[in-house]
Amino acid sequence: MKTSELKTDLLNRITQLQDPRIIAEIHNFLDVEMPQNQHDSVSHTSYDDRVFQAGEDCKNAVYLTEDKANQDIEEWLNEK
Repeated sequence: MKTSELKTDLLNRITQLQDPRIIAEIHNFLDVEMPQNQHDSVSHTSYDDRVFQAGEDCKNAVYLTEDKANQDIEEWLNEK
C-alpha cells in the first residue's frame, strides 16, 4: 500500500474511533513521534511537564501495566 493510501486509511479509521483511551494513546504517540519545533518554548515546556508527570505517575503507581494494556487491546479487538 502506498503512503498516501495508508494515510487515508488511517484517517478513516481514526475518525471512526469511539474509545477515548485509544484516541488519547494515538494523540500521545503522535506527540512523541512528531515533536513540535524544539525552539518553541511552549512545546518544550509541555514536553518537560509530561516527563515530570510521568515520573510522578510512576511514583504514585498510576500507570498501565503491560498485562492490562494487552487485556485492553484484546477487548478492543474483540469488539470489532
